[in-house]
Amino acid sequence: MPQNWSVLASIAVGGAIGALGRYELALAWTHAPGHFPWATFVTNVSGCFLIGVLMVLITEVWSAHRLIRPFLGVGVLGGFTTFSTYSGDVQQLVAAGDARVALAYLAGTVLAALLAVYLGISMTRLATSRRRGEKS
Repeated sequence: MPQNWSVLASIAVGGAIGALGRYELALAWTHAPGHFPWATFVTNVSGCFLIGVLMVLITEVWSAHRLIRPFLGVGVLGGFTTFSTYSGDVQQLVAAGDARVALAYLAGTVLAALLAVYLGISMTRLATSRRRGEKS
């Protein structure tokens, strides 16, 4: 049993919010079998960008409440991103005989996600360093 129920509750509530956001995006942006799953791709890449932004804000800029990281990072963004759907999409593309699309999706998601985290971190550091410089 967890000793810190507030952390578990913040993750659960955040996860529900993130999963609902992902679900709504998937409903709004469907794809036909054998085609690139753009909704999942955009979900994962944007979630990675936001985790880069969040980590800079809560570790370098703000003195964040102890539940912000579990709520937003693990909960909301963990529930929003969906690497399990990503792997299922790859499997479905391969099973449908679309190995080229599967490979492009497989590699493209990983590369774009890593780039998105890097950009989120870099852009947030740049934006916040300018503001911190103005306040000095």
